[in-house]
Amino acid sequence: MKIKEGDCFPQINFYMMSDKGPISIKSTELFNNKKILLVSVPGAFTPTCSEQHLPGYIKLKDDILSKGIDKIYFVSVNDPFVMQEWAKTFKENDIGFIADSYGDLLNEIEAIIDLTVIGLGKRLSRFSMIIDNGLVSSIFDEEGGGLDKSKAENVIKFL
Repeated sequence: MKIKEGDCFPQINFYMMSDKGPISIKSTELFNNKKILLVSVPGAFTPTCSEQHLPGYIKLKDDILSKGIDKIYFVSVNDPFVMQEWAKTFKENDIGFIADSYGDLLNEIEAIIDLTVIGLGKRLSRFSMIIDNGLVSSIFDEEGGGLDKSKAENVIKFL
């Protein structure tokens, strides 16, 4: 991963669903003047992401938010429709779901896991990151697809 603690989070265009359909939104709009917990997953609806990673954050979201985090966002190289359906499946309205539809974040920070062999192509590797007013203050990088450092139960200990 190219981005390091203390770096400015890059200006990326993400996509998310609005009442009017998919919209492009700049990372600066989401992350500036706020303390954000960004959680990256290789794919919505994939087994580890859906069965372990997201559920941990749903379970601990109130505790995480009580520790000074303004918003939790999950990001994946998926389209905004998939991310919205993933949120609906978990009946989750408090956590934000954003799409790195064109792999802009993936390429900019070089957080790549190549899952071509199983038909997923190049995806974001799994990590959690605290972004405080646009600056990366902490990174919990799995350096691939594992789930240890970036799970909610470990990140909350740091907060």
